[in-house]
Amino acid sequence: MESGMPLSGGQRALIWESWQRLSGSPVQHGLVLFTRLFDSDPDLLPLFQYNSKQFSSPQECLSAPEFLDHIRKVMLVIDAAVSHLENLSYLEEYLCNLGKKHQAVGVKVESFSTVGESLLYMLEKSLGTDFSPDVREAWSKLYGAVVKAMRRGWETLPEGD
Repeated sequence: MESGMPLSGGQRALIWESWQRLSGSPVQHGLVLFTRLFDSDPDLLPLFQYNSKQFSSPQECLSAPEFLDHIRKVMLVIDAAVSHLENLSYLEEYLCNLGKKHQAVGVKVESFSTVGESLLYMLEKSLGTDFSPDVREAWSKLYGAVVKAMRRGWETLPEGD
């Protein structure tokens, strides 16, 4: 998210155009993303608990109102990144703080690669033949920039926190 923009103008256009097709149904597409995430790494399920309630299955989690709110929030973060493609540094502090929050609940930095794969899977399933290699590369770069900013949240916490 430094001044050296990782995305070309063409890549920003590809992201914008593809997101416009999906942004009207955030929960529907978020369910695809998180279903894939839990299929790929079932060990992530215990990280999602509300009022100390542990979900017994991904299906139970995916249908919980609190989790649907989480899906909405995740999709809003994606929407914010797409909305600020011209100036991703605008989101730097927000994403760093988001990284701190994820660390505090036990998310490992390594899990973000599984989330990234799940995002690309959702985009591929949702866009069909419009999910070209160029679209994949553009979204991968955007996601990489978001994760880089979130990782700073890990790095800014003192040892032992």
